[in-house]
Amino acid sequence: MKSITSRDNAQYKELKQLATSSQARRKAGRTLLDGVHLCETWLQLRGAPEQCIVSESALHHPEVAAIVMQLQAHHAHCLSLPDALYNAISQVEHGVGLMFMVETPQRETPAALSVNAVLLDNLQDPGNVGSILRSAAAAGIKEVYCSPGTAFCWSPKVLRAAMGAHFVLDIFENVELAPLLEKSRIATLATSGYAKQRLYDVDLRQPVAWVLGHEGQGVSDELLSLARHQVVIPHLGKVESLNVAACAAVCFFEQVRQNQA
Repeated sequence: MKSITSRDNAQYKELKQLATSSQARRKAGRTLLDGVHLCETWLQLRGAPEQCIVSESALHHPEVAAIVMQLQAHHAHCLSLPDALYNAISQVEHGVGLMFMVETPQRETPAALSVNAVLLDNLQDPGNVGSILRSAAAAGIKEVYCSPGTAFCWSPKVLRAAMGAHFVLDIFENVELAPLLEKSRIATLATSGYAKQRLYDVDLRQPVAWVLGHEGQGVSDELLSLARHQVVIPHLGKVESLNVAACAAVCFFEQVRQNQA
């Protein structure tokens, strides 16, 4: 196991950039998974990381020690940092002191939509994006397409909110969504508070592409016009609308309900 003790070390500076800069993560094609749950899930579903980073005190933590031993048995790269250096790059308060550096998957966008999918139109809140990814994975959805204005899916906040959902989804970023809707081979549904058709009146016993929009402005007029259905979730009370992540969960699991009925 390699050890770094200086803040001026070039490798440490690279780690700090990955931890703090979305631009650096995009440019490097790498990100950091912080915490035992994310690291264990990556290990189970994707295998060894490019590098394991651990704080010196965490080496005495049973779960962390077991992961490190497993990686070292397979000759994976492990790096230890003094607690002060580790804490300067960790985004998790009171974490256990374990993170993986991994390559962010780069995928070529398919020519047309053909399986259950979610299209995110300019969603900017990382917590909402992560929650939607988590619900999508739980509902058996396969693909997620993000417009250029959507929060970067491999940022620390999105990763924490998604709780490992990234590793079972095919995620496509910086995608122009309109051509996908135009060429879609499956039903496309856009959510809108002004739609006349209720979600519960649509037959969802088939592959569907869900279009979800910006937290304040909703789905753009262009994408609304291209969607085969515009649907509303009826609700009681005097609130204007549902949070977009809550809306997504209702939509996804109404599809699950219909398919299991």
